[in-house]
Amino acid sequence: MIALPPQPDLDLAALVRTIPDFPKPGIQFRDITTLIGHAAGFAESVRRLSARAETYRPDFIVAVEARGFLFGAAMASAMGLGVVPVRKAGKLPGVTIGVDYELEYGVDRLELHEGAVEAGHRVVLVDDLLATGGTILATAELMRAAGAEVAAALFVIDLPDLGGARRLNEAGLPCETLIAFDGD
Repeated sequence: MIALPPQPDLDLAALVRTIPDFPKPGIQFRDITTLIGHAAGFAESVRRLSARAETYRPDFIVAVEARGFLFGAAMASAMGLGVVPVRKAGKLPGVTIGVDYELEYGVDRLELHEGAVEAGHRVVLVDDLLATGGTILATAELMRAAGAEVAAALFVIDLPDLGGARRLNEAGLPCETLIAFDGD
């Protein structure tokens, strides 16, 4: 296996493409496909997220559907940990536990396989982007219902104008991000 050397000076934000007016006018969509398509950028993102996750001493990395799977699986592999996928309702084939949560346009549901985490397991949640924080708060609720201790939530991108980090902090959930984009 060829591992890319660390690049601590690599500007990850410069590797994220901004697509104006997607999916609707006025939205500045932050597209990570250009970051994950850049080998050194993806490797450095995983390296930086893993270094932050290690400080929380997790037993598992919990990856949130779907783009969180990309970073979470790579982090878990790099850290020698298992990865627990959290999926939308109906996507997992075994017996699941779930939690319903409110979106700005309705209600959604997140699930994980029963027994994927157990009482006392320490987990770090991972997703690509932090917007309002609703999905990650629901994921934390789901993990706690399964008996896990939620140590922190990590993200590649934060959109601070949408208040997600503030919501997570108010809920007592430490969160860290690699990149922040204001509403420009």
